Amino acid sequence: MEVRVRYAPSPTGLQHIGGVRTALYNYFFARANQGKFILRVEDTDRTRYTDEALQDLYDTLDWLGIDYDEGPRVGGPFGPYVQSERFELYKKYAEQLVKDGKAYYCYCTEERLESLRSAQTEAKSEEQGYDRHCRNLTSEQIEANEKAGIPHVIRLKVPMEGKTTFHDVLMGDITRKNSDVSPDPVLLKSDGFPTYHLANVIDDHLMGVTHIMRAQEWIPSGPLHILLYQAFGWEPPMYCHLPMVMGKDGKKLSKRHGSTSVRDFREQGYLPEALLNYVSLVGWSFDGQREFFSKEELSQVFTLEKINKAPGVFDYKKLDWFNGHYIRLKTDEELARLLVPFMEKAGLLDQAPDKLEAALRVAPLVKERLRLLGDIGPMVSFLFKDPGEPSLESLLPKGQDAQSTYLALSKAYPVLRQGLESGEPESQIEEKLSNLALELGLKVNGVFMPIRVSITGSTVSPPLFDCIRALGYDKSFERIQRSIKVLEENK
Repeated sequence: MEVRVRYAPSPTGLQHIGGVRTALYNYFFARANQGKFILRVEDTDRTRYTDEALQDLYDTLDWLGIDYDEGPRVGGPFGPYVQSERFELYKKYAEQLVKDGKAYYCYCTEERLESLRSAQTEAKSEEQGYDRHCRNLTSEQIEANEKAGIPHVIRLKVPMEGKTTFHDVLMGDITRKNSDVSPDPVLLKSDGFPTYHLANVIDDHLMGVTHIMRAQEWIPSGPLHILLYQAFGWEPPMYCHLPMVMGKDGKKLSKRHGSTSVRDFREQGYLPEALLNYVSLVGWSFDGQREFFSKEELSQVFTLEKINKAPGVFDYKKLDWFNGHYIRLKTDEELARLLVPFMEKAGLLDQAPDKLEAALRVAPLVKERLRLLGDIGPMVSFLFKDPGEPSLESLLPKGQDAQSTYLALSKAYPVLRQGLESGEPESQIEEKLSNLALELGLKVNGVFMPIRVSITGSTVSPPLFDCIRALGYDKSFERIQRSIKVLEENK
């Protein structure tokens, strides 16, 4: 049997990290089993559908390098792969269920249904939901309603007794009483639009899907889908409901934790290979030890059995660490090309005659310290724009006043200048500056931080001597002298 899996998002919002993990697991499972990965767009919710969300879906998969074997834009033998283009199919199969006695026409108006809901709520009835009012209409009643032009929906005849069981790869057998399944849910609306359940089951069957990997929040829909498969006389696929993606507080990952859309991560400067690698490990582990995998490696070793039953915890700091690792694997030229758009956005390349050359100049400086590509602006802006005269507050290390900082910087300046101009090893100059801090009774940072702030305008930057070399001795010395003046005027 050929493995066939699908990712079937609804384009109603930007691609969430949880949805992308579902896509990745399906993709890797297909590749590991030499199967097919299908993309299907479930766009029947037209009130929430947006073109932006659909484009974001395509952009996300392209950026991550996730190619699909069948789907929109590439076609395939079971298309169309967009649900809004398959309405005639859904109508045909819904009508077939009516003909087979597995479903029925319901002519209840919205007013009647609302009145029913209100009465059930007021009476605090154990019976909630549709009361099957039209389940046993006679052929004469149906004919009269049709002649009168009363619109109808098609509802599934859910068995009123017994139980329905389906097997889940991770959770085992899941059983639910049929009386607890939504009472006779709508399959086809009066406007011809299918509900999610009908379209989902029909498409999965017609597209030959063998395994369904989806979030655990869909477990309650499992029995209903099995009943639909039984009503059609079809063999259901194998189910694997994936654990939820949680924040570190144990709650479902949401914007209160931080970014959740792939677009946000991309705009901040995460690399696709870092995001793909880390997200794949949120709920899946190869051996509990190894952490770094390429897309190709995951395509070889991924198995359902190694998915954890417990919710996966999304750790933003761990993702940053992964991103830093992949940044450091880049050559200077590769990193420079990635940095250009972020440097442009920060306004650093407005005057650069050759943008790539300017980025190549800073790539070696930042590679070891860069966490996100988007951090490049504040990290190297001092090379492209004079940060201006520093404020007194920015020059003062914690626990130091203007007098002690003035003394530290004014004594450090000649040590630094003479050492650099005479070609002393940087390690030797650094040792002299550290000894100066001891002589003055200061922490080492009490000497180095004012130098760093003077030159870069920031407490966070590439290594100090790299900054001085990149900026040039003359400009570096001018900026230190400027800071000494600020401290002298305020001591």
